[in-house]
Amino acid sequence: MYGITAQVSLYPLGEDDLSPAIDAAIGELDRHGLERQTGSMSTVVCGDDEKVFSALLDAFRGASRAWPGGHGGHGIQRVSVARQGRVRVMAGR
Repeated sequence: MYGITAQVSLYPLGEDDLSPAIDAAIGELDRHGLERQTGSMSTVVCGDDEKVFSALLDAFRGASRAWPGGHGGHGIQRVSVARQGRVRVMAGR
């Protein structure tokens, strides 16, 4: 086990209101107790690798449940992971 930083962006496709899926994903990240910084286009989480990857999976599943029709929704979760240092959130990019 080692510490990692992950920058995650979620793109609910074909949805008029993006907030429910994004809020659900962030709620799942918070449930895992990770250090979190949310920007306008992405969220950065830091912690133990196993905990971070588990949280990312739960975040994707949580967002999927928030899409209309539950798991029938469509979306993309993009993640960049670094083992050392921290990823800086680029607001508006």
